[in-house]
Amino acid sequence: MYYCSLPTIVVALWVSAPARAAEPITFEQHVRPILKAYCLDCHGAEEKVSGKLDLRLKRFAVAGGKNGPAVVPKEPDKSLLIERMKSGDMPPVGKKVPADQIAIIEKWIAAGAPALRDEPTTLPPGLGITAEERAYWFYQPLKRPAPPAFAPTDRVRTPIDAFVLAKLRERGLSFNPDADRATLIRRAAFDLTGLPPTQKEIDEFVADSAPAAYEKQLDRLLASSAYGERWGRHWLDAAGFADSDGDGSTDTVRPFAWRYRDYVIRALNADTPLDRFVIEQLAGDELVPRPWTNLKPEQIELLAATGFLRTAPDGTASGGTPADTEQVVTDTLKIVTSSLLGSSVACAQCHDHRYDPIPQADYYQLRAVFEPALDPVKWRRPGERVVSLYTDADRAKAAAVEAEAAKMQSDFNQKQSAAVRAAFEKELEKFPADERPKLKGAFDAPADKRTDEQKKLVASNPKLNITPGVLYQYDTKSDNELKAMQSKIQAKRAERPVEPFVAVMAEVPGRVPATKLFYRGDARQPKGPDLAPADLTIAGQDSKRFEITPPSVGGVTTGRRLAWAKHLTDGTHPLFGRVMANRVWLNHFGRGIVDTPGEFGKLGQLPTHPELLDWLATELPRQNWSLKKFHKLVMTSTVYRQSSVREPAKDAMDRANALYGRFPVRRLEAEAVRDRMLVAAGRLDRTPFGPAVAAVEDGAGQVGTPDDKPRRSIYLQARRSKPVAFLTAFDAPAGELQCERRNATTTAPQSLMLLNSTFVRKQAEHVATAVKADTSRARSGFPISVVAALKADVPVERLVEKAWYRAYLRGPTADELKLGSAFLKTQTAALQGKAKDPRFAALTNLCQQLLASNEFLYVD
Repeated sequence: MYYCSLPTIVVALWVSAPARAAEPITFEQHVRPILKAYCLDCHGAEEKVSGKLDLRLKRFAVAGGKNGPAVVPKEPDKSLLIERMKSGDMPPVGKKVPADQIAIIEKWIAAGAPALRDEPTTLPPGLGITAEERAYWFYQPLKRPAPPAFAPTDRVRTPIDAFVLAKLRERGLSFNPDADRATLIRRAAFDLTGLPPTQKEIDEFVADSAPAAYEKQLDRLLASSAYGERWGRHWLDAAGFADSDGDGSTDTVRPFAWRYRDYVIRALNADTPLDRFVIEQLAGDELVPRPWTNLKPEQIELLAATGFLRTAPDGTASGGTPADTEQVVTDTLKIVTSSLLGSSVACAQCHDHRYDPIPQADYYQLRAVFEPALDPVKWRRPGERVVSLYTDADRAKAAAVEAEAAKMQSDFNQKQSAAVRAAFEKELEKFPADERPKLKGAFDAPADKRTDEQKKLVASNPKLNITPGVLYQYDTKSDNELKAMQSKIQAKRAERPVEPFVAVMAEVPGRVPATKLFYRGDARQPKGPDLAPADLTIAGQDSKRFEITPPSVGGVTTGRRLAWAKHLTDGTHPLFGRVMANRVWLNHFGRGIVDTPGEFGKLGQLPTHPELLDWLATELPRQNWSLKKFHKLVMTSTVYRQSSVREPAKDAMDRANALYGRFPVRRLEAEAVRDRMLVAAGRLDRTPFGPAVAAVEDGAGQVGTPDDKPRRSIYLQARRSKPVAFLTAFDAPAGELQCERRNATTTAPQSLMLLNSTFVRKQAEHVATAVKADTSRARSGFPISVVAALKADVPVERLVEKAWYRAYLRGPTADELKLGSAFLKTQTAALQGKAKDPRFAALTNLCQQLLASNEFLYVD
């Protein structure tokens, strides 16, 4: 069973805010949401109501139940509803109704318990969806608002600027000046690739005065293979990607999960349209004709794409129970709905959603879309959800190799048996002639058919018990020949093509499982008729809900996921469009227009710029769902190009920068911090794709990666039970179901990691080595060996200058040069007699300080 616990304080904010306004309190707008959150589970959600009291309508509350009227208009002191709420008897379990919300109901009753409209004479079972719930901004049809008009002097480069500037002007604010060019290219490079630009790229951009110079830089960055690695990480967060199953302490490694990770990176680099990107992840298997043999590369990619539906932890990997199976289904639906619909649909698993218009039946009808692939009755464990990528040619070659190996093995077996027998006969000759027949008979007889006398003879003559394992003691020559034959057999079998696999989410052909509603979310208590697959009712346009037509009988696939995916991405879905536009905005600015990207409902935050969000949501399909075009649109705006300098006057009006009157200074994500260190050290391995670099533990038990495999962080193994310590210290996801939005904390463990981490210390040493080599090249005009470089008598100022360029992509100021040089001299003197090379040790310490500094960790 799925339980949800939601903070009372958040509910209070959205429920009580309207009540504090000047408008009169009404049942529909103010009272029913409170009753739905705390009371309607027992008093209206089901046909049989507790105490015969139905609170869905005002007149039902006035009529009351077996204990009398629950509401007495104009007399809150005589209203049983208020009495029970204040005493804590209602609701009987869970969070009690907060005092401020009880006060709202009291004021409503005192005002005569008004309603907005005449109530219906009859009401079907269930809570239904009210007009007030449908009126919530998130559920409104997508409409394209017109951008406000501004003068050319207002620096409105794109419609985005117009919407943002309009909000700023309401507070008497305006944009910051544009950032300087060096800052802008660093910002863009880290944003799009997660890597710093080279010094040459910075210098060329700063010197390029052409009007389209910035756009040209954006095109270059978007064309980089590093783009897919950077933005692929953002999507993998939302998808809850991991390289292990999370099945308890076993935490079975997912050997083929990397194919989904690689699919995401390739798709983004190829600018696969966002609609197609989502369709492939939800139903890529339905796009590949069966049988799945002799698959083409593009078909393998489609199957790998369905790894999106295999990211949830799977407790059945090493056994599991029916409850574990249900949990996988629940978690998968949560990942899908929060990442694509921005809704906590899972809260409707046990009952109608308490805060949003999502009936319990909607949850199970959405579940019916996925149930043919996530069939709990015919459950398949992870090992049963893989497809071999062997081609017919591979199988033919493997069979031919095995046939040759089998013949070689037969020859080996015969030679081995002959050698063992010869050794036995030779050893038998050492016994008296009269004893030989009995000994031979005893050893030749099968072990389970030996007489007691024979068993005794065998036990008392171990020298005659000659096996292949001890043959070397009796016949070294034959044993060596056999070992050589065995090596050839192994070499022959190694010629077999390696059999690769891809993990797939797919249906069992021809099977269409029934989906029923579970009473209180308990899978052991299914009830009611079979439910048809459908989208959420509230997402329907003009009150028309999207329902999936049943497929023809005996089809290979039900087509449910593909149909829903196409509906989701048709450009008009009010939830999907807003959620995806907001996600891109979030990863450019560090905060979303809705800053709860997985929750756009009543429990989430309201949009700071609702018109801008709707304009962006409609712009995505207009750009043919091209993310690269969308990035360029956002990044060419004045909003993005402004400086991050803070002004006291602006801070007084908008300290949180929710109105975007400056660019936010952002700390790099954990992976970008690690990758930037490797770049500074000149060691980053840019090899793309393939199996993950396995996590290892050092002597202190801290999880890291081998120093000889400095690949980009996205290629490190994401094992739920063994997250990489450096990454988790800087807020990378560590085993969570999914990560809709990363925190950017500042904690003591981060400082300790930067000071004491073996990884950081080694990178500082590599940076120091590179700095010495750089300075020696600059002096001599040609490369020299690192050994020679370390011995070169380089001025400390030159070392400081090169260290600054490697770490910060700029030279030091006069004060920084003075401080850095003094530090090097002081440290060199202090390390005399304590380090083999005091100057190099001092330089390493300086480099470590730079890698641990705010300028290295943050981008403005």
